[in-house]
Parts: sequence; C-alpha cells; structure tokens
Amino acid sequence: MKRLLILCLLSLSGLLSWAQNADSVFVVNTLRGASADVLFFARQFLGAPYVAHTLEVNAAGDERLVVNTRELDCTTLVENVVALTLCARNNERDYAAFRKYLRQLRYRQGVIKGYPSRLHYFTDWIEDNTQMGFVSEIQQQTAPFSSLQTVKVDYMSRHPESYAALKAHPQFVADIAAQEKALTGRRYHFIPKYLVKNTKMMRQVVRDGDIIAITCNKPGLDIAHLGFAVWRRDGLHLLNASQLHHRVVEETMTLDKYLKKHPTHTGIRIIRLND
Repeated sequence: MKRLLILCLLSLSGLLSWAQNADSVFVVNTLRGASADVLFFARQFLGAPYVAHTLEVNAAGDERLVVNTRELDCTTLVENVVALTLCARNNERDYAAFRKYLRQLRYRQGVIKGYPSRLHYFTDWIEDNTQMGFVSEIQQQTAPFSSLQTVKVDYMSRHPESYAALKAHPQFVADIAAQEKALTGRRYHFIPKYLVKNTKMMRQVVRDGDIIAITCNKPGLDIAHLGFAVWRRDGLHLLNASQLHHRVVEETMTLDKYLKKHPTHTGIRIIRLND
C-alpha cells in the first residue's frame, strides 16, 4: 500500500510538472513576436476544452495562483487573454510576467490573501481592475446604454455547498457575504439585448476585442457569461469558452440571436483594456 501511494504521488508530481511546463511553453511561444491585439491572443485558445472549476485544484489547502492555459471556463479565458495582452503591450514576453499579470487580474489589488481575496463576482473584477489601471468599463447615459443594472449579489453566501473552498473553509462565508454586501446596490449602464443589433450605433461603441459581460436576472448573480467581441459582416459575435460546445469557439450565430436563446440574459456590459 505504501509503495502504491508513493507511485501515485510520483505520478501526480510528474503530471503537475508536465502541465506547468506545457503552460509555460504555450505562453512563451504565444508571446514570441506577437502583436498586442486582444483577439490575436483570444484566438490562440480556439478549440481548447471547456472545463469548469479549474481554479479549485487546491480548495482544501491554502489559496495559490493556478495557471491553466489548457482547460478554460469563460472567466479563465478572459483572464488568460488579458494577461497575455498586457505582457505584449508592456514588452514583457516571459512566463514570470504572465503569472504576475494573472495574479494582479484575479486577486484584489493583486494580493493573494486566501480564497476571499479572489475576485469571484465579475462586477468586483471590473471594479478592482479599473482601479489597477488595466481596464475601463464603457458607461454612457445615452443609447445604446439605455438600461441600468442594480447589482444584487448573494449567491455564493446562500449556496456555500456549491463551492469546494467554502465547504472546506466555512469561516470564509462571512467574508464573502461582506463582499456581496459591498457590491449590492451599485448601478451600471448596460446595453439591453433588444439593442444588440448590427447597427452603426453599436459598431461605434463596441470594438473588436472588448470584453462582453452578459447581464442576467438570475437571483443572486450579476453576470451570467463572458467573452470577447468579434464584429463580422452580419453583426456582433462572441468568442467564448462555451459550456454548450465544450470548447472555446467563435459563435457562428450573432450575439443578438445568442441572447434571445437565453431568457435570463438581459443585455451586455462592455469592458475595454486600457491602451
């Protein structure tokens, strides 16, 4: 039994080492001589499998930065792409820089202080990364930003059983609830889905590579899904890590049609990387 345990640990160690090496090779190769265009980096992930909960590999232990460029959900796709873009724009084309930006994007003010320091709600992610100077949310009081979202989040504190880290560390629930309380009541202008059309107005306010955050009316949540804006002749499309397609794709249907297929989706918020 002891020998089997040792072999299993060695096998796991070897697998982790392979994964870390695969991530570092991918990052360095992708950054080598690349442009600083958001969609260039987003398209490097096309076809990568959709996998949820990749950040929870050490949920029972101490919080640590998880790098996984091989398996993605909608949030980790956005974070990986933005981190690569920041590396290129700042001419820091190495794996250490990528890890630095990933940490700064994912954790409050870039500091890891346990599970609650991770930016769990995307509204919190936007606010913190705006303060860090990485992104800006497009906020206008005129069309097409004709709807107003009043944030009300409490899903995590009401459903701690759905989160491995909260099950392992129930003392974190109070911290998460305090964060939810701080976010609740904040208001943001967004584009309602009936205005997400192939119009001159939309093409003027939404750019290729903008982060699209899909608003929703699901109780306790602020954002249902994320992706990147891609304009084609027939309209606006979404490049995203798709649970439906089980991989990263550029949706063939327009975002207009995509939103209509989801009754709980109410519209989109637009977040742009700072130059």
